[in-house]
Amino acid sequence: MDMITLQIRPLSPFGTPLLGDTLFGQLCWTIRHQSGEPRLQELLNGYLENQPFAVVTNALPSGYLPRPALPLSRFEQPKDADRKRLKKRVWIPYSALAQPLQTWLLAACSDQDITGNKDFSVQKSWPQPHNSINRLTGTTGEGRFAPYVLEQTGFAPDMKLDIHVVFDQTRLQAAELQAWFEWIGVTGFGRDASIGLGKFAVENSAAAVLADQNHANAYLILAPCAPQGCGFDASASQYQPFTRFGRHGDAAVQSGQPFKTPVLLAAAGAVLKPADYVVTRYVGQGLGGAGRLSRAISATVHQGYTPIVGVQLPAWEGQS
Repeated sequence: MDMITLQIRPLSPFGTPLLGDTLFGQLCWTIRHQSGEPRLQELLNGYLENQPFAVVTNALPSGYLPRPALPLSRFEQPKDADRKRLKKRVWIPYSALAQPLQTWLLAACSDQDITGNKDFSVQKSWPQPHNSINRLTGTTGEGRFAPYVLEQTGFAPDMKLDIHVVFDQTRLQAAELQAWFEWIGVTGFGRDASIGLGKFAVENSAAAVLADQNHANAYLILAPCAPQGCGFDASASQYQPFTRFGRHGDAAVQSGQPFKTPVLLAAAGAVLKPADYVVTRYVGQGLGGAGRLSRAISATVHQGYTPIVGVQLPAWEGQS
């Protein structure tokens, strides 16, 4: 498996968070539209048998990874540190990867450190009012014509984001991946793309430079994943649970049954300790198939895989 990093620049607010599993879902729809249903089916062969054709990370601030989901007490801390400020240091620069994990908090950055402006976070969400007009009365009203609010997310000016994609180079090429993501950026990602949300430009692509730590014994995950039954040591792993209440996108929204079966995932930033560490580009499992996720499209799959960075947990990994 190879890995490519796509650097993108947001061009509009987003209605759907740029998380790896939803990015993978829209990638599949894009392949179907751009290259045809047979091409998508060919790529999905073996997806549920640990043979993914592509595994996508969350969109991360360019040059940074999420801070491991470990208690702050596990990290070295500056003297007289303000705990509230330390908790805001949630991004680890690539340069810190060569240093022992317990020192990462000293190099970690907050949103404001990345943007260089105390008034701007990497991203900000706000409620956006919407309404539907009754064409008979020319006004809003009650029921389906009542005004409603949906959340939108915007990014700091000139913000650049990295999407890392692990892919099987024997089944597709990096240029194909880039072209598909460029199409997603033009047409819009996620909810309300038809009214202008979710637009971005792919500004650069390169072979990924995420190197595992020396003597790595655990995995730092970079997208939501399904670690259940994958042989991880529960006493040594740390994660925040994340429930995905999924729904179909694209044309399947009109199927009459757009909602999928909820799945329980571990959020990006989790540290998963296997019983026997092996060097790999991704961990997790493919979910779905045979109607397990969707009644509308029985073959539906969900990305329960995630790209990873190998990290070395110190001797306290099994302590509470």
